[in-house]
Order: sequence, then structure tokens, then C-alpha cells
Amino acid sequence: MEYSFINRFLKGRARVPAFFFNIIVGLIVGTCLVSCSQDVSENPAGSSFDDQLNIKDESRQVNGVALDLEWRVDVIQAASAGQVPKTSENPASSESDQLLVRAQQALFGDLNEIRERRLLRVLVAFGRTNFFFDKGMPRGFEYDLLMEYEKELNKGISSPEKKTKLVFIPVPFDQIFPRLLAGEGDIAAAGLTVTDERLAKVRFSDPYIKNVKEILVASNQVNEILSLDDLAGKTVGVRKGSSYVDHLNALNDQMIEAGRSGIEILEADERLSTEDILEMVDSGSIKYTVADNHIASIWGELLKNIRIYPNIAVNSGGQIAWAVRPATPKLLESLNRFVRENKKGSLLGNILFTRYYKKNRWITNPVSKEDRARLTEMRRLFEKYGAAYEIDWLKLVAQGYQESRLDQSMRSSAGAIGVMQLLQSTASDKSVGIDDVTTLDNNIHAGAKYMAHLLSRYVNDPGLDPAVRMDLAWASYNAGPSKIRRLRALAGDRGLDPNKWFANVEVIAAEKIGRETVDYVRNINKYYLAYKMYFDELQASSATTH
Repeated sequence: MEYSFINRFLKGRARVPAFFFNIIVGLIVGTCLVSCSQDVSENPAGSSFDDQLNIKDESRQVNGVALDLEWRVDVIQAASAGQVPKTSENPASSESDQLLVRAQQALFGDLNEIRERRLLRVLVAFGRTNFFFDKGMPRGFEYDLLMEYEKELNKGISSPEKKTKLVFIPVPFDQIFPRLLAGEGDIAAAGLTVTDERLAKVRFSDPYIKNVKEILVASNQVNEILSLDDLAGKTVGVRKGSSYVDHLNALNDQMIEAGRSGIEILEADERLSTEDILEMVDSGSIKYTVADNHIASIWGELLKNIRIYPNIAVNSGGQIAWAVRPATPKLLESLNRFVRENKKGSLLGNILFTRYYKKNRWITNPVSKEDRARLTEMRRLFEKYGAAYEIDWLKLVAQGYQESRLDQSMRSSAGAIGVMQLLQSTASDKSVGIDDVTTLDNNIHAGAKYMAHLLSRYVNDPGLDPAVRMDLAWASYNAGPSKIRRLRALAGDRGLDPNKWFANVEVIAAEKIGRETVDYVRNINKYYLAYKMYFDELQASSATTH
């Protein structure tokens, strides 16, 4: 794989690790989304998560760059919401308002017109690598890369009033190209692979990542793989609907034609990303997966229990680039010049990316021998209360594992108790009505009943997908149901789908209250998949022996 971009801002800064995928720390937008309340309907089940809503914007104390970032983020947030940002405390408020008006218009000019309006709009898709928010801070590979392009674009321009500003507009991935063609953005930047179908509609820059390979990644708990032939008869987990499925199916056809056993393809929930599945391989829940080599390289620095096979690929030759409208040749030329002039070859190494992700507590394997023993003791209770409240008992198990690793003795600093990490005040509320959650039976009962309460009262929209209902209920359990309601409303204002958690409401949650709830819901989904795989395998094994 060849990387055709060099983050030149690292020159002369030896204290910063020189790795390609750097995460730029932006502005913390600090306001409380909703006021905290002591009512059970406002509080999460068992944490002091509400306290995290009062995020202070330390960067407001800094002149110059911080204020520049402040109005930039105001515009990012308001442009997709169709609202005027609150900038009364900002010296650049009038400029922010003007940029917002322009950002919301359908504009079709080339680079000259972009320079005249001093606004270049970048359409990005929310994800875990390319672009994301953490407590209002824009981060990610595409953000980092294009902020460097902004510097190049404004080189030699000393007057701030004449500089062109980049504004990032997060949109659902399937809207990237339609909105680009509709003039709602000038550049599409979402880790886009160049394809013939896309080339019929847009123009791509020179690729900033070439020769992308879809490579094998395995748990280090399994025997070494020497070639694709060694995958015969093994299960490979990949995201449903991904190109990995197509290429594994093609490989399967070849193997079967050659008289060998095929690969069993596990199509994981499409709401889980490639990064999520890599975490499951790291935990040992899944033994094998396939990932783009640049994604695998990033996460290989962070996940210590995976083995990457850069020379075992199911597909190769991909290219990743930015997209523009066909009628913007000067913008395309500028982007290409930026990519070409900064080409320095491969830059793999340590990354600033870890500043954020190394703080995460990675998922563990819920079906390890120790954790299986705990589940055996509790299974009857999970089945009992899952049936009583019409909730898949394995989903309750996955939630309990995320909360406490199924440990009834666990107590949080906020006073949350047991397997389901409930506050006694939550369990004693009339909506649950269970006293003494220090006993295992009452604890699991209260957790299941509170989930049923959230589902029936707060996530009861007609026609809502059952899986999404659970995602939203889990988010409410963690952060508080009224807060999630408000986040859903804000998602709708931003042009996102309030009836979808992944890549929609979670975007707003990450921006407004941080990643705790985002990771909470993702982890439970991963644990649920691991449990389901384990029990399905047990059932299949039992069937073959009878």
C-alpha cells in the first residue's frame, strides 16, 4: 500500500509521532444539552453520567486560533441543523452567520468562486476513523487531512478576511454523492473507493491511498495462516453488505471448484463497522475477519491480540480519493497538486490516533471460560425475566456483561449496584418498584423491568425497527431517556434519521455528551453477537450428536 500524503506539519516537531493518520484536536464545544434532574425519567440507570453534560469550553479562554475554531464548529453544527449558531460571545459572530448562510445554499462554482465566498464545504460521513465528534471536538482522518489542505489553500494569504475556510458537514453515507451533485458541498471526503459506477457521476482526485488490499486479520489465539487455502472450513466474520462478502463468496466459488471445503461466511450486523469486528477478533469472540489494509494497520497499533496478514488478501488494487463535481476542474487540480506535492511514500508508525483510543477499555470475550461459568449461574434468571418482559434474554445478558461483566458484587462510585448497575433509587421508583437490588434475583429483575419501562414509555414510536428500539433503550438506560429524546430531535433537525441509532443519533450523542453512550450501545451489540454465535454453535453441536 502506498500513502501519497505527508503530514508536513510534523516537521520540526519531534515530540509528535510521525504517523499518517493523525487526529487533530479541535474545539471543545461546551454547553449542557439538557438540564440534569433527579427524576428517574431524566437519570440514567446507575451512573453519574449527567454530570458529564456540563462540559466547559476551555478553548474560549484562548485568543486567535481557538476563536477561529469556535465559529468553525458553530457553522459545522448549525449548517446541518438549518439554524443560526449562537455566537453572541464570539468576536467573529457576524462572519460565522455569513458563512452559515452560504453553507446552507446550493452553490456550484469552481475554485475561483469558492475563494470569492471564502467557504469550501466538505461532506463527510460519521464513522470511527474518518470523521467523528468527541464532546464537540471534530476528529478523524479526513478532518486532519483536509485541514492541512486548507493551510495549503491559504498559503501566502496574510489577511484573515481573505482566507478560505473549510466547513465540514456530516451527512449519512448514502447521501454523500446526491448532496455533492446537488451543490450542498464542494468536496466529498469519506474514505471513498474509486469505482466505475461513481466515475460516471463525479470526478476523483488523485488517490491519497493507493493499492488498497482487503486483507486477512486473525485472533492471535488461532494457528498461523499461511495462505487463503488454510481458511477452508473456517468461519470468517465480516460486515453484512460489505465488499468483503462479495470477495469471500468469489473465493468460496474458487475453492469449491477446486474440490476443497469452502469458507463459512458470518455476515455480522451491518450496523457494526469493520472496526467493531476487529475489536471482536481482538477479544477472541470472532477468530477471523477481513479489513482494508490501511484500517487494519491503524487498529493493529491499538489492538494487541490480533494478527494482521498483509500478504493474504481477498482483493487488491483499490484506490481511495476525494470526489468533486465534474464542473470543478480548478478545484480538482488544486487537490491533485496538494496530494502530489506532499507525496513522501509510506509513513506507518505510531499515531496521535492513540491519544484518543488508548483510553478506551476494549471489549473482552464474554464467552471465555470464566465468564461462561458466571453466565451458567445466572442463565435461569435472565431467561425468566427476559420472558416476563418480552426481551431477548441474550440481549439482557449482553447488557449485564457490559455493565459489570456479570459481577453482582460490583459497586460504582456513583452507587450503582450489581450485575445491571442500577441505583437503588431507580429500582425503587414506581416505574420499577423493586427494593433491595443487592440480591442477584432482584437486580436482574429490576434491570429487565426498567428496560421494559424504557421501551414502552420512551421508545414506543409506531413502526420503529425492533433492533433500533433496543439500541435507543440501551442508550436511554445509560444516559437518561429524556436526554436521548432530545438527541433524537436534534438528529432530525440535522438531517439525520431520529429513528436510527447507528450513524445517526449516535453522531449527535458523541458530539453533545461524549462517546460513553456511543461505546455502550456498540459494545452491547458486539457482546450480543458473541453470545448468539456461541449458543448457536452449541445448539448445532448438540443436534449433530443426537
